[in-house]
Amino acid sequence: MTVPPGPSDTTEAADHRDVADGSVPPSAPDGAPQRPGRWRRLGALARRTAPRTALAACAGLALGLAFPPYDLWPLSLVAVAGLALLVRGRSTAQGAWLGLALGLPFFLLLLKWLHVVGWDAVVGLSLAEALFMALLGAGLARVSRLPLWPLWGACLWVAEECARDRLPFGGFPWGRLAFAHTGSPFTPLAALGGAPLVTFAVALTGGLLAACAAGLWGLRSGGTLRRALPAVEAFGLAAALTAAGTLVPVPTKADDTVDIAVVQGNVQQPGMDFLGRPMQILDNHARATEQLAADVRAGKAKKPDVVIWPENASDLDPFRFPQARDRIDEAVRAIGVPVLVGALVDHPTKPGYVFNEGIVWDPAKGPGASYTKQHPVPFGEYVPFREQLSKIITRFQRVPRDFYPGDHTGVLKVGPARLGDVICFEVAYDEIVHDTVRAGARALVIQTNNATYGRSGQPEQQLAMSKLRAVEHGRAVVTAATSGISAVVAPDGTIVRKIPEFTQGVVSARIPLRDETTLADRVGAAPEWTLAIVGLLSCVASPLIGRRGRPKDEKGQQ
Repeated sequence: MTVPPGPSDTTEAADHRDVADGSVPPSAPDGAPQRPGRWRRLGALARRTAPRTALAACAGLALGLAFPPYDLWPLSLVAVAGLALLVRGRSTAQGAWLGLALGLPFFLLLLKWLHVVGWDAVVGLSLAEALFMALLGAGLARVSRLPLWPLWGACLWVAEECARDRLPFGGFPWGRLAFAHTGSPFTPLAALGGAPLVTFAVALTGGLLAACAAGLWGLRSGGTLRRALPAVEAFGLAAALTAAGTLVPVPTKADDTVDIAVVQGNVQQPGMDFLGRPMQILDNHARATEQLAADVRAGKAKKPDVVIWPENASDLDPFRFPQARDRIDEAVRAIGVPVLVGALVDHPTKPGYVFNEGIVWDPAKGPGASYTKQHPVPFGEYVPFREQLSKIITRFQRVPRDFYPGDHTGVLKVGPARLGDVICFEVAYDEIVHDTVRAGARALVIQTNNATYGRSGQPEQQLAMSKLRAVEHGRAVVTAATSGISAVVAPDGTIVRKIPEFTQGVVSARIPLRDETTLADRVGAAPEWTLAIVGLLSCVASPLIGRRGRPKDEKGQQ
């Protein structure tokens, strides 16, 4: 019978085998176990975390499907609940990793429309945005041991979006939970606290569903009805919160009305080179406006009070090129009412800079008041650190001039209407739209040019933001797009008219003009900052609260 060797026998035999093989055993202190190599430890860690990582990635894809053009908004609740469960009880580092694992596939799916610029742009921007989700995952892991953890987690979702909407270079708000809920029971909450309150409600509902699932999982080995009560309560609260939005009144009563016509002139081809030859885009919009004028004279269409052209409808500066100015004059005089013209205008004193403007063009007086886009898109409409980066990334040479930001809101008197002009991506930024309404806009106009990203899902995502802004501010929102989707959104967020992509046409509608402001207008950014600060404080205080809430015998074991 063989006797099993003792610990010293095993070590000695191993040493003899190493010597016989010609290798030298690693030195280690007497009696201390040898540590495995770094790569072996990393491999073991990867194997241990692979299931959770895969589940987090699936949750990220589910979150992406909640947004347009898919519009499966209930999946956002599943994704929020999934992340909450995956990070529950994990370390801060593990939470950060799982947040990144969710964020990267989410943004890759959401922002795939950037592939027309380059897939490296999709990956780079997605990774940058996913880093914010890593911070969110770390915070969710820290607060997951606290009482009322779904509440603190929802506040952290608001904090993450608050930071991502502002940093870096003014932020990039795409992918906010609220923008997946522009036609769900949560949507009316925007009238109370804007997009941040919608995000908070969605995140809290997802957290409560996670608490319900965790409670039911704890009963798998048997339990009493009393032990199941917290799970039932969490589910009931989630259901009540989902239904609460339907009880919020959305004001839509008009103080006045105005007849508008939106001209979508279309482009010859989508993509980076949509402009084609000079004057082509301008001529498309001028001809469509003249056709509208002909239909009015023939009695086929009602004469509008205001006509709206989209962003970049004039592809030449009408103040520098007489042919562009003359063509606009012809079209405006033909229709006989003021036209809001989108145009690129050279900066008068700074060579190399250009204004992205909406110009009120009167049939008798010509160009008048204008609004200049306040928030140009970094790396799209201007290049930060141009001199240094252009040497590394030659693609930036396709942005030959930097857009110069405006310094005031876009409230413009266009015929009988006082309209608030917001240009393209500015619709995603709370403060720009809020300031425009507070300055006196009775309806909102979103001038946009989505021709670069046609048929990619991006126009649908941007239109969804217009729907949320309509409810948030109780204003009709008119989206005028060069190639689509042009639409008229009622103050309750419903689309009443629209033109599909890459179709030349005119959409006419009578829209309400409203002076009453919503509660969201009056409170401004206060709900966002309050919720974000509460989330951050709960994250910072979690170690202290966790230690105080631990039983004495558990503390003594550490």
